[in-house]
Amino acid sequence: MTENLPEIKTIRQTIDSIDNQILQLLKQRIDCAKEIGKLKDVTKRAKWDPLRERQIYERLIAENEEIFPQNALRSIYHEIITSCRLSQKNIEVAYLGPEATFTHQAGVRYFGHSADYKQLESIDEVFAEVEKGRTTYGIVPVENSIEGAVFSTLDSFMKYKVQICGEIRMEISHNLVSKSGNIEDIQTIASHAQALAQCREWIRKNMGSVPTLPVFSTGAAAQMAANNPNIGAIASTLAIKSYELQVVVKGIEDYRGNTTRFLIIGKKSPEYSGMDRTSLLIGTMDRPGALNDILTILSEQNINLAKIESRPIKGKNWQYLFFLDMMGHIEEEHIKIGCKKIKTICSYFEWLGSYPRGDEAAEMF
Repeated sequence: MTENLPEIKTIRQTIDSIDNQILQLLKQRIDCAKEIGKLKDVTKRAKWDPLRERQIYERLIAENEEIFPQNALRSIYHEIITSCRLSQKNIEVAYLGPEATFTHQAGVRYFGHSADYKQLESIDEVFAEVEKGRTTYGIVPVENSIEGAVFSTLDSFMKYKVQICGEIRMEISHNLVSKSGNIEDIQTIASHAQALAQCREWIRKNMGSVPTLPVFSTGAAAQMAANNPNIGAIASTLAIKSYELQVVVKGIEDYRGNTTRFLIIGKKSPEYSGMDRTSLLIGTMDRPGALNDILTILSEQNINLAKIESRPIKGKNWQYLFFLDMMGHIEEEHIKIGCKKIKTICSYFEWLGSYPRGDEAAEMF
């Protein structure tokens, strides 16, 4: 081992030199980003160019030739690109708080650590903050692969004028946590209603006699557990660190592959990226076959419908609006034509936005 020490020292010196070069290049990169930001201010162009960012990732992945771990490369460059973009204009992101909810975790994964995060007490408030311009973006859960749609998010789209700017899909793993880490100390299990539902079978089989307590977020449950040794919380990995909790049981979700889709909301959707999704909110005419006519238009225009969900209109019994997700961007000709035709046969039509797809964003960001 002693014979190898000089070699280790030499290699470490090389690593230090490489790190110094990387740091200098990062400083140059952020300077370039700031200059681009100034030029965009002059021409009033959007700060975020999703097509350009996707091209950067594709080029780097190709040039990497699978030498550096690909997922790590994406993660590193996501933080670099996001930090450089935020140097042009810092942003504040509203989310369902408190700190360390799954929504907060998804926000950090999407925007990086350089953004400012604002915790709020409800999804409704997140929409209100964005609509009034008090925050640049908001992030909200919209559906879960097991429990389905998050209705408070869909209903908020019917109340507030915002646009969808992006999406991210995040695999959710639930942990039972507490102050002591001992399952015997837990007299109540607290969490968001969705988290409790996603773990209902595990709770029934393993802690069936312990009552559950729905609260407005997993972060709030973690806060309660931090303050009361008899409360166990179903919470995120981020919550464990944030509230200094102990893991009682890891991964208590009933189904593996449990994934939640989150939407980024703002005032203006981004430009075409090449891997996009378009969302609409529509109301159909009160006549037989109205919804079928809309589906026929989508089929004729060769538009792939990814999702359709109905929600009742508040105060109007038995009347509904429909949320439609389709593959493609409003700037693409077949999407543009399809939307124009749908608008002519609808009692209500609102374009909610076109934005980079979450399946791609999960890879890119």
